[in-house]
Amino acid sequence: MSSLRARTGRHRQRYKDHFRLVAGCIPYKLEQNVVGSHSNSEKKVLVLMISTPGRDDLVFPKGGWEDDETKDEAASREALEEAGVKGTLSENPIGVWEFRSKSRQNSSSLEGGCRGYMFALKVTEELDFWPEKNKYDRKWLTTEEAYKFCRYDWMRDALRRFLSTLSAESPIRMSEESKEIPLRSLTDASEERQMSSPGYFGKPSGVQHLGNTCCKCVV
Repeated sequence: MSSLRARTGRHRQRYKDHFRLVAGCIPYKLEQNVVGSHSNSEKKVLVLMISTPGRDDLVFPKGGWEDDETKDEAASREALEEAGVKGTLSENPIGVWEFRSKSRQNSSSLEGGCRGYMFALKVTEELDFWPEKNKYDRKWLTTEEAYKFCRYDWMRDALRRFLSTLSAESPIRMSEESKEIPLRSLTDASEERQMSSPGYFGKPSGVQHLGNTCCKCVV
């Protein structure tokens, strides 16, 4: 059994501009498929999500970025603590999202705001035991399944950006369904209140208005 222990508490938590800084990742692996009568092969993308007690939907591993680590170290640590996986992290985040924590989603104040840096993690090792196994179950899913299970809109958008980045960097034959994954409206009141639309580390795409919430890209 692993002797690793999960970090607890927020005494080392980073904050900036009233936001709690968070790091996480989309763990993935490529599964070889044989297609057609001529044994042609293609690679199928599977992503790993985790469940939480009392919920039917799923999330990607993420958590607080602490002051004694880089954000990529924080993302790797959260993947290990919550999902029990290790691997190769993307050099840069696939995007940055600002949102409210679930306990503060109906608040109009700045309190409860999070700024999340999400990476892609190519999984190379799956542990049988991990620090928070008693809290989280992990599940490998196709990208279509993962999209349907995503708890929040920003996670669905992160998945879209992940797929876009992966297909641009690797000669992977993606299914047509994966390429055309839709993005549901952000006006659904049951969703986590998203404070800002996601953005790449580049030119901002301007300001969007979602109901009464003003949202802008993070760069």
